[in-house]
Amino acid sequence: MKKISGNKLLVKALREEGVDTLFGYPGACTIDIGDELYKQDDIKVILPRQEVALVHEADAYARSTGKVGVCIVTSGPGATNLVTGLATAYYDSVPLVCFTGQVARHLIGNDAFQEVDIVGITRSITKYGVTVRRREDLGRIIKEAFYIARTGRPGPVLIDLPKDVMGELGEGEYPKDVNIRGYKPNTGVHIGQLKRAIKMLGKAKRPLFLAGGGVNIARANAAFTELAEKTNVPVVTTVMGRGAIATNHPLYIGNLGMHGAYACNMAVGECDLLFSIGTRFNDRITGKLHSFAPKAQIVHIDIDTAAISKNVKVDVPIVADAGEAIGKMLEYVSECGTQQWLDQVEGWKKEHPMAMKRKPIMTPQDIIEAMNRIFDRAIVVTDVGQHQMFAAQFVEITEGKRLLMSGGLGTMGYGLPGAIGAKIGNPDTPVISISGDGGMQMNIQEIATAVLEELPIISCIFNNNNLGMVRQWQKLFYGKRYAMTCLRSGAACRGRCGEVECPAYTPDFIKLAESYGAVGIRVTKKEEIEPAFREAMKSTKTPVIIEFEIDPEDLVYPMIQPGGTLEDMILDC
Repeated sequence: MKKISGNKLLVKALREEGVDTLFGYPGACTIDIGDELYKQDDIKVILPRQEVALVHEADAYARSTGKVGVCIVTSGPGATNLVTGLATAYYDSVPLVCFTGQVARHLIGNDAFQEVDIVGITRSITKYGVTVRRREDLGRIIKEAFYIARTGRPGPVLIDLPKDVMGELGEGEYPKDVNIRGYKPNTGVHIGQLKRAIKMLGKAKRPLFLAGGGVNIARANAAFTELAEKTNVPVVTTVMGRGAIATNHPLYIGNLGMHGAYACNMAVGECDLLFSIGTRFNDRITGKLHSFAPKAQIVHIDIDTAAISKNVKVDVPIVADAGEAIGKMLEYVSECGTQQWLDQVEGWKKEHPMAMKRKPIMTPQDIIEAMNRIFDRAIVVTDVGQHQMFAAQFVEITEGKRLLMSGGLGTMGYGLPGAIGAKIGNPDTPVISISGDGGMQMNIQEIATAVLEELPIISCIFNNNNLGMVRQWQKLFYGKRYAMTCLRSGAACRGRCGEVECPAYTPDFIKLAESYGAVGIRVTKKEEIEPAFREAMKSTKTPVIIEFEIDPEDLVYPMIQPGGTLEDMILDC
């Protein structure tokens, strides 16, 4: 076979792996790779406006399609700009392969221009990272990277590409098989442990399913719904697990945890068996560990051995893919005698329903409920903050609707680029992003990407003039000392809040949208919500930004007090 450069082999490898979209930003150490990509038409190359946003776009593309997201950036600052996005993907188990340019091998370690040890920097937030030191290893390393990213617990992989290695000639064959010593992800289910867990489920008087993000990652939603129906066991989810079962299903209670529904948190406290699938039991759902599910035996199914009993000690550990485990369970389970337990759960739901106080002015719940009525199909992508929790509480997730967000890391700035990646991966599905006015400004430059790629995403801004979630804590626990949270604050009013007139809010999101070539709509009243969405839906090639002016006093309830238990819920204020 004719010898080819490493740059050519990389492009060939991407084709072999079925990559149809690549998110890339150029630089000196990747310019030759860009030149090879220019010569082909099979892979669509998206040029975002910044690497931080670029990796979020690849991330949401992967979450929404089930494919591996792929991106490429140059060395130095291009590579370090990936750090937040890699951590976001790592904590939420998103399969990414990220290529970074690197200086030539003889310059590594010499403080060369735009040289950083990106593999060392990202070691704790990638599933695997490696610098390619020999041209003959390039094909094998790329093949392994895609395999590692998508198997086991999915996650991001980083491949660092020295410029001289990529220019060197070598064999043009791309490997067909992978054999990595020490990496043999579990592909089966321990039937003995599973039957033990099912026996416990049959004996339980107050069983409860806890579905985490692993159910959604495994695309096991339909099977999990069948499991809940077959056993007649109620379901709570983590925020990342929302959608494991339709949110309007009678067996679904809601999300548990810090901003979870009252009925969910009470059910966890009173259940005698917590059957959890695909969750890490992080602090946002457990509260104080000693008081989490105190009356329950705990079964934990997770694909990651390290996640089991890491935070919560469990009685029956099962290492397995959520989809495979649920499929096996369906062969053995039968209906449980849960009617009395279901009636008790229903009582809690009626006692404290998940709802905001109804007001004459527009609330986040009004906006989201209008969205639920209007859209039968949609991918909803959130940023991070109060609006994210409102979305997690009120967005309706059914067979035609999905919810994407940064859950484990809580990354502000994810919403807009996430919507872009989701829309590129799902061009025929409506995509809506929900951001706060703070998070929106963290990657607002990506409006240009959406305009130039002709993506008719609908980007909702919940504008309360503040960094709302931090302000909520300041109101409830810091004596209303609103430090660094007012987004209208500046030189004109610093130290004189309440004494002088507030400066005008900046930017004017409508004018900014129009300056980019997008459509801008401002909504100030309830009756304007639905017409705004209807108008936005008419756009077929242009992104639309809808700014909703909301009250900064709209807080997210329920809320677990800091350091509290699931029963220490603040229900309102």
